[in-house]
Amino acid sequence: MKKIHFIGIGGIGLSALARFLKEKGFEISGSDLKESKITDDLSKENIKVSIPHKEENVLNKDLIIYSAAIKEENAEYKKAKELGIKCLSRKEALPLILEDKQVFAVAGAHGKSTTSSILATLFDDASVIIGAILKEFSSNMIYKNSDKLIFEADESDSSFLNANPHLAIVTNTEAEHLEHYNNDLSKLQEAYNTFLKRAKFRVINAEDEYLAKLNLEAIKLYPSKDIKNCKTVIKNFKPQTSFELKDLGEFKILGIGYHLALDASLAILAALEYMDKELIRNKLQSYQGIKKRFDILYADENLAIIDDYGHHPTEIKATLKAAFEYAKLVGYKKVSAVFEPHRYTRLSANLNEFKEAFVGVDELIILPVYAAGEAKIDINLKEHFKNAIFIDDIKREGKYLVANNGRVFDEGLIIGFGAGDISNKLREA
Repeated sequence: MKKIHFIGIGGIGLSALARFLKEKGFEISGSDLKESKITDDLSKENIKVSIPHKEENVLNKDLIIYSAAIKEENAEYKKAKELGIKCLSRKEALPLILEDKQVFAVAGAHGKSTTSSILATLFDDASVIIGAILKEFSSNMIYKNSDKLIFEADESDSSFLNANPHLAIVTNTEAEHLEHYNNDLSKLQEAYNTFLKRAKFRVINAEDEYLAKLNLEAIKLYPSKDIKNCKTVIKNFKPQTSFELKDLGEFKILGIGYHLALDASLAILAALEYMDKELIRNKLQSYQGIKKRFDILYADENLAIIDDYGHHPTEIKATLKAAFEYAKLVGYKKVSAVFEPHRYTRLSANLNEFKEAFVGVDELIILPVYAAGEAKIDINLKEHFKNAIFIDDIKREGKYLVANNGRVFDEGLIIGFGAGDISNKLREA
């Protein structure tokens, strides 16, 4: 049995790969800098997880797979190289995992986790590897004895070019992670083009500025004309969105927002190649959503606490639109946003867009930047967000949120945004 060790196993992407290879029969271990909900869950699944990184963790291993955050000076990586153990980045390891599968790969700056998760509901006979926790399964990985595999393909390190897609869906190609592409938008766009060309079957958002120009055979969604009568109803504080798609009739799905209808439409158009529309309509009813995507943690007549992974201005703007709609439908008088900026480079490059994204909220609470290992960039946020409330920390106490200065947030709709540790702060211990 091959022994595989994952450096950085606590990451959402790497943990899914570790779980998948364990199910395939490999002996899996891993390490990370600190404990987390993911490392705790992996340990409960009989994967040996070591905290922190130590040289001895790689002894007697046959293969090392490491996350993009791991640097050459990492003790385990250095020791593995010294011992002559084969080391693969997550990107390099993908062919090992995907090589014998019919891969349904979903890429895009925004919406790929949601689109992938909807595909997982529709193709309930497929394995799934995505960068989010599926609520139906409480995991980012589902293993099935099947040749089909739904895969969230990541453009951030161009690893999606190793995804070997049978089906490729692209939600949008907005500029994100440009540092990997030498800050050259054309290189990012060409990567998307290459990804799509490698697929036998393609579904695209044809109103994306770049995708609209591509001369590729594909099923094309034109959201502004193909998605009609999008509306939401609330039952027991849970939103359900209905919409009409092309001439296919009405579809209903748990969740809220036009962006959800768009992601669902891409998944539906892909699934139509494999099953009829009535089966799709019925299967959509079992969709439970994904953790940290408009994730309603608590709701009553006076207060709602919602967790969202949005960390880019476009995502935040779209999700806030849904939040305003939800608040109006339930009857909340106030909408507050708790923002934990993620990465100095993203904050710096999109500062004006972030300011625009939060227009309309009654209260903006800003936490310190979650650096994600980046060097600090001096940005005077108080100058740019003059009316914001700045706090050092916040935590959940019962159904309320309490800042480190003692201020209590206990009314209206409160939604947290960020890809760092804000999700943990919003949830009860």
